[in-house]
Amino acid sequence: MPKIKKITRCEWANGSELDAHYHDREWGVPSTDDQHLFEMLILEGAQAGLSWSTILKKRDNYRRAYYDFDPARVARFTSKSVERLLGDAGIVRNRLKVEASIQNARAFLKVQEEFGSFSYFIWEFVGGKPIINRRKAMSDIPAETEESQALSKALKQRGFKFVGPTICYAFMQAVGMVNDHEVGCFRYKEVNR
Repeated sequence: MPKIKKITRCEWANGSELDAHYHDREWGVPSTDDQHLFEMLILEGAQAGLSWSTILKKRDNYRRAYYDFDPARVARFTSKSVERLLGDAGIVRNRLKVEASIQNARAFLKVQEEFGSFSYFIWEFVGGKPIINRRKAMSDIPAETEESQALSKALKQRGFKFVGPTICYAFMQAVGMVNDHEVGCFRYKEVNR
């Protein structure tokens, strides 16, 4: 009987099937799709102080509550919308985070208008291509970098909220602006292609 090959993943992705699925299919894959970038920006902000697993479990609820992360629709949310979201047990019910998500949608649209796309704006912080790191373990991964500090500062200047350097670095990892898969992870080489 043939042996089943064990897949080596980044350490953080071994917590649950949902974590592994997200890691194996999405995390670190370079994205230039503005709607996906908006989704990840909102979810990373919602994650502040919580585990990423918690957000992944609520992701479908977020997609429903935020109209598949259509920034134009979210930008039109009102105080009544805020109350609706705060009553939705399927998402993180934190007033500051909810209000920030609406503010971020409005700021996102302004960036799109100014630069033609949000993608074009953010990818300039890494010179238009992913930074490929060679992390051997989770302990080698910093909480923030010069690039995430610069992105954070630029976003804050444009009115974004919940975009500190640590949140920005997690966002950059998620959307493939940096490859922080551990070098022993099966996705490291795949994502670099």
